[in-house]
Amino acid sequence: MQKNLFLIFFGIYLSTTFSFAQSEINQKDSEGRNHGVWKKTFPGTKQLRYEGTFEHGTEVGEFKFYCEDCKDKPMVVKNFSGKDGMAKVQYFTKTGKLVSEGTMMGKNRVGEWIYYQEKSKNIMTKEHYVDGKLNGTKITYYPNGKVTEEENYRNGLKEGENNYYSPEGVLIKKLLYKNDVLDGPAMYYDANGQVVIEGFYKNDKKHGVWKYYKDGKVTLEETYPKPEKN
Repeated sequence: MQKNLFLIFFGIYLSTTFSFAQSEINQKDSEGRNHGVWKKTFPGTKQLRYEGTFEHGTEVGEFKFYCEDCKDKPMVVKNFSGKDGMAKVQYFTKTGKLVSEGTMMGKNRVGEWIYYQEKSKNIMTKEHYVDGKLNGTKITYYPNGKVTEEENYRNGLKEGENNYYSPEGVLIKKLLYKNDVLDGPAMYYDANGQVVIEGFYKNDKKHGVWKYYKDGKVTLEETYPKPEKN
């Protein structure tokens, strides 16, 4: 008899505890704003769509976002630092490998963002944002860690030098951009760093004299724009 009573009371305790726990999530404050722990699933499934904590409508702390077949591995993790909407953000593959990370202010990327190589933890790209637009130098790396490209941006557009390197670290191409188009001197080099082509771009098109080299000597000169043939 005592054993049966214990089981009954224990069952009631578990049921009450579970109901209480359920009632503690997905709550709203007196003004109808999300407050406390929230968890949402994809319609018709038990797969989490997101989980995190609100403080009177504002995201605080860690939020995890999942895809429909992510199981327990989130594809996006955001750590909110305050009411200004600033958050440290990480993107992952379905298997949990880190793809990229940086800071967001609302929907805009800000500051430095880092992207990682597909098959290793080595850095693939570093870039810098201001109000969601690329600004400053964007650097891309080979899997071996050497720089493959350096691009300069201003307000989301290419502006300034754009340099390309071989896997051995030799400069193989040097270009100049203005307002996101090629405009200025252009130099091309071989694997030993010797000039093979030099010329000039104007408004994204070849302009003026272009010289082609072999063994340090000019073998061909061309002038652009070329005269139209009758």
